[in-house]
Amino acid sequence: MQVYEAPIRDMRFVLEELHTDDGFGELEGFEDFDADMRAAILEEANKLCRDVLLPLNWSGDQEGCRIENGVVRTPEGFQQAYKQFCEGGWAGLGVDQKWGGQGAPHSLAKMVEEMSCSTNLSFGLYPGLTNGAMVALDGYGSEDLKNFYMPRLANGEWTGTMCLTESHCGTDLGLLRTKAVPQDDGSYLVTGNKIFISAGDHDLADNIVHLVLARLPDAPKGVKGISLFLVPKYLPNDDGSLGDHNNAGPTAIEHKMGLKASATCQMAFEDSKGWLVGKPNRGLEAMFAMMNSERVAVGIQGLGVGEIAYQSAVYYAKDRLQGRSLSGAKNPDGPADPIIVHPDVRRMLMTMRAYNEGSRAVSAWVSRALDAEHAAVEPEARERAKDFIALMTPVVKALFTDLGHESAHLAVQVYGGHGYIQESGIEQFARDARIAQIYEGTNGIQALDLVGRKLPDRMGRNLRSFFHPVSQFIEENAGDEQIGKMVASLQQSFGALQLSTGHIAQKGLKDPEEAGAAAYDYLRLLGFVAMAYCFAKATKVAHQKLAEGTDEIAFYEAKIITAKFFFDRLLPPATAQFMAIKSGKASMMDMPEDAF
Repeated sequence: MQVYEAPIRDMRFVLEELHTDDGFGELEGFEDFDADMRAAILEEANKLCRDVLLPLNWSGDQEGCRIENGVVRTPEGFQQAYKQFCEGGWAGLGVDQKWGGQGAPHSLAKMVEEMSCSTNLSFGLYPGLTNGAMVALDGYGSEDLKNFYMPRLANGEWTGTMCLTESHCGTDLGLLRTKAVPQDDGSYLVTGNKIFISAGDHDLADNIVHLVLARLPDAPKGVKGISLFLVPKYLPNDDGSLGDHNNAGPTAIEHKMGLKASATCQMAFEDSKGWLVGKPNRGLEAMFAMMNSERVAVGIQGLGVGEIAYQSAVYYAKDRLQGRSLSGAKNPDGPADPIIVHPDVRRMLMTMRAYNEGSRAVSAWVSRALDAEHAAVEPEARERAKDFIALMTPVVKALFTDLGHESAHLAVQVYGGHGYIQESGIEQFARDARIAQIYEGTNGIQALDLVGRKLPDRMGRNLRSFFHPVSQFIEENAGDEQIGKMVASLQQSFGALQLSTGHIAQKGLKDPEEAGAAAYDYLRLLGFVAMAYCFAKATKVAHQKLAEGTDEIAFYEAKIITAKFFFDRLLPPATAQFMAIKSGKASMMDMPEDAF
């Protein structure tokens, strides 16, 4: 059974209590979003996601999308839900007010995004891709393009896509073949085929604005010859009304493992009219702005699925009667005890809970940096936030999606045979979560980006934004009677991270394959150290609140117990990955290809 209630108390904890000393200082422009406003927004978002989106999740998966007369039809109920979503202003929650958005901080908008990912990941991709398109357009589009398209994207009247992948090229965009021919009126005619285009076509909005990577006739080869174009499905008139179809549409829907209510399309562009976004042959710069935004969003997808998988597993574990507790019957009047009494079920539930709380804490930290990059009062804080985002984006994308997928599988295991059949709705989580480890750059690519680009960038400057606050926290709290043991574990794992960083820097300069062989383990180690830091801070806050005499004793005690489980059970294996990193590339690279 798919069960969900937004973890609003934990969301407010990481927003309002955990990261108050993150070093980014005062942020300008969010004065309207005080604690009361944030609470009200979270409550209303919970109602929408729980009562409108969640009931469509399983049915949408069963029905899927279909093409009728060249138009993609979404499952029953999606059109009405999208209309309600837009009328409530949710499409533009985190969009600048100058474009008609609500202007909410990223730190708040990401919490709402988590709710939609929990309750209906397929639905969430439609407005999610639009948000990514707006990032690229706002940052690189001409004033005319922005003034015309941004308000219509912000209110959800139109939606957006990103069209990168072609059948012969995915990660290696240098092989891209789609072409764009300049016209006398300043527009371009775009021709080519794309695959795996999320929200490529649908019946939710009146128009779809495609951001398409293509080559100009005189473009140099490789990635340095790629430009970005805005290509609408329908050519709009000056007043915003829709004119002719722009020969930009779906040729097929991909038959996927999951996300069946999200229209993933094969797209054809045939002399489709478009406009340049950014500078000629500099399209990747604009597209990566969009992709980096989407990579954080994909990480939130992993967290969202992990949260609903956890809640659904807890519901079942409390209800399902099987066997007796090893310490004696806990339900003596019944035929058996609920399975939540069994240690191995507790292991799975606590693992999922710790993954979710740890990911949410790190997510809130990164989201604060996303806000600080543009809104921090001090210029130095803005630069530090930018460095931190660069470092943590691949970690958020890869680690959160790995853990979300693991949580989905743990939920299936808690349900047992009932988790493996479709009617329970639990196996859908495992299928839906799987793609998040692949799209927007596979998790292996994220690890390579971390060790190959983010670590050596400007002599390791990005790392300082993470290393400095962690080392300072360890120094200030090593002797604390309440959290000293956790701080010691944090210090040990942080030391392993520092040694791993030095090892990769030394070996990677001489042999890039050594860095590549260590990349996955290093990303996971960095992510778990970030979680450990957040859990140690959270425990300190919880102890302080309990000492002050809070009336939320159960919440803060549970926070401490979850942190203890993380340090006892989850951090030690991550710390041991230092040994894997030190082992080098030999055992994975020495095998002759013919021997595989």
